[in-house]
Amino acid sequence: MQEYYDSLETRDPGERERFLMGALPGHIAHAKRNAPGWARILGGTDAAAVMDRATLAKLPVTRKSDLIALQKTERPFGGLNAAPPAQIGRIFVSPGPIYDPGGSGKDWWRTARALFAAGFRRGDLVLNTFAYHFTPAGAMLEAGAAAIGCAVVPAGVGQTDMQVATVVDLRTNCYIGTPSFLKLIVDKADELGADIKCLKKAAVGAEYLPPALRSAMGERGIRVLQSYASADLGMIAYESEALEGMILEEQLILEIVRIGTGEPLAEGEVGEVVITSLNPDYPLIRFGTGDLSAVLPGTSPCGRTNVRIRGWMGRADQATKVKGMFVHPAQVAEVAKRHGEILKARLIVDNPGGNDRMVLRCELRSVPSGGLAEAIADSLRSVTKLRGEVAFVRPGELPNDGKVIEDAKKYG
Repeated sequence: MQEYYDSLETRDPGERERFLMGALPGHIAHAKRNAPGWARILGGTDAAAVMDRATLAKLPVTRKSDLIALQKTERPFGGLNAAPPAQIGRIFVSPGPIYDPGGSGKDWWRTARALFAAGFRRGDLVLNTFAYHFTPAGAMLEAGAAAIGCAVVPAGVGQTDMQVATVVDLRTNCYIGTPSFLKLIVDKADELGADIKCLKKAAVGAEYLPPALRSAMGERGIRVLQSYASADLGMIAYESEALEGMILEEQLILEIVRIGTGEPLAEGEVGEVVITSLNPDYPLIRFGTGDLSAVLPGTSPCGRTNVRIRGWMGRADQATKVKGMFVHPAQVAEVAKRHGEILKARLIVDNPGGNDRMVLRCELRSVPSGGLAEAIADSLRSVTKLRGEVAFVRPGELPNDGKVIEDAKKYG
């Protein structure tokens, strides 16, 4: 019989959508009232009017890459926190540096649901190998395991000999950490001749999980499921035993947007993951993660009814240097906006003969009129201050991979 963490996971999708949209006006009003950063970013936004996805999509996207500048202006969280740091409890430091809040409330990062889907249950003994020093990953996952009722060994990273000895001595049956470190532990156990058959369940994240590694662990009796989380948002999505995409966490509103515009894309289109989090302490609104993904059709065979995504598909930051000047996805979007005939555009940057060249490949809504290529090229030069060529392709010919700028330069 299928088990779920709670009844929220199997709600009717319409009921879930009504809850999320119904919570938006109050949440945005709360953010504007209590977080000076959001008061500045959202300006004259009428919070009461933001009650559907179309209205939400009109709000600005605040990207993870913006946090460093925001936080330099106002320590520690750029004014995006609606609760004071002392009430939140902990301040973590991620590379950048970016300062991340860590609340002390039960499962503040909402990681328990992902661990439950990975098979973790009350009474399990968990080896948590995510870092506990400065960055929040160790604390994030420990909170979720504790919410389920697991005991946790705060192992942190490194010291594979000691990790293996701990698994053997305590008969640890669950693992949390990166997939590559799981392999190191298993390989070290083989080297030492240690029996770690007690290890049965692994919840991994923070890096790519190769199918071959998942298969190899499965042959050893270790079921490996992965999740997608970030230091600022906490848990975003997670795998279930169905292994068909990643299921969105229940307290989040997901948008997949076109790179450089913030415009929501249709189901199946690859774009940037933008999240609105209903966390009252740290209310991130239209937060651009910088990650690429796409929404999968339908619901998971496991019975969970929330939206599914394809998982992490790369980074959205595609700024590329051409003849010493950076060209950004937003500039490509501006060129497309000036010409309604353009359905989709992709800028190819290469360097034949060692000289940088730009070619804007465009899918059009109809047969091009005379002079359109020249007009688009003029716009490209006006926006980027660089000369470029224009090429027309058939609708559907450009790859659905989220790329707006493709750096095809070759060196050596």
